[in-house]
Amino acid sequence: MPHVKLRDGAELYYESRGAGPPLFLVPGLGGDGRFWDANVAGLAEHFTVVVHDHRGTARSTLSQITYSVEQMADDALQLIDALGYDKVHWCGHSTGGAMGQVLAIEHPDRIDRLVLSATWAKTDAFFRRLFEVRSLVLKELGPLAYLKSSALALNMPSWVRDHDADLAIAEAKAAETIPIPEIVLSRIAAIVAHDRREQLQKVRAAALAICARDDTVTPLYFTEELVRLIPDARAYVLPNGGHLFPNVHGAEFRRVLTSFLLGA
Repeated sequence: MPHVKLRDGAELYYESRGAGPPLFLVPGLGGDGRFWDANVAGLAEHFTVVVHDHRGTARSTLSQITYSVEQMADDALQLIDALGYDKVHWCGHSTGGAMGQVLAIEHPDRIDRLVLSATWAKTDAFFRRLFEVRSLVLKELGPLAYLKSSALALNMPSWVRDHDADLAIAEAKAAETIPIPEIVLSRIAAIVAHDRREQLQKVRAAALAICARDDTVTPLYFTEELVRLIPDARAYVLPNGGHLFPNVHGAEFRRVLTSFLLGA
C-alpha cells in the first residue's frame, strides 16, 4: 500500500488513479479517503485523482499530537510535494475544505482551482455547540454512540431510512474506526478553532462553493459567506443530500465538479 513519509516520520496513506490534471479529493473530519470511493472512478476519466487518509485516521499514522487545520494542510502539501506536483486542483469536503482555504491563502501558487464542499470560513455558535455535543458523546459514551449520533447529524433522514443496515455494519466496527478517541477529540478542537474569514480575500484561485440546502452541519449560510468573501467564487446549491451530499447525489456532484475544473 502506498505511503508517503512526512518530515516528522509519520506516514500518509494515499491512492492515485486516472490520468490528466491532478485533482486532490480531500475528506472531512473522519479523514478517511474512502469517503470518495463512489466518485473516484468517474472523476478519474478526466483527472489524476489523488485521495489520502489524514494523519490520525484510517491507514495513516495514528499520531497523538495536537492537531490543527494548518497542520493537516501542511501534511497534504508534503504529499503534493512528494508526488512531484507544482499545482493541483483541490476539492475538499468539510474539514478538507478548511484545509483548502489554508493552502489557497498561504500557498496560492500550489492551488489551481478550488472546490469548497460543505465547509465554513469561521466557526459560529451553532457549529461550536454542535461539536461540543459530539465531543461530549465521544468522551462520555464512547465510539459507538458517537457514530450513531453522527449519522443522524450528517445524513438526511430518507438516506438513514434506506441505509439502516449499512449504518449498522459501520457501527459494529466503531472500535476499529475510532481506535484512539483522543485523536478525534483533538481533530474536533482543531476544526472548531478554524478561522480564515479575514484572509479569504487573498484567495487567487477560481473557487466553487458547493453545498446541500438541508445540510445541518455546515448550513447554507456558510457557503453564502464563502462566496461573498472569495473574490472569484461561485456557488452551487443542491436541493437536499445532507452534509454528505457527494455520496447521495454523486452523478450531479461529479458533473458540476468536472465542468468547473475543466473551465466550463
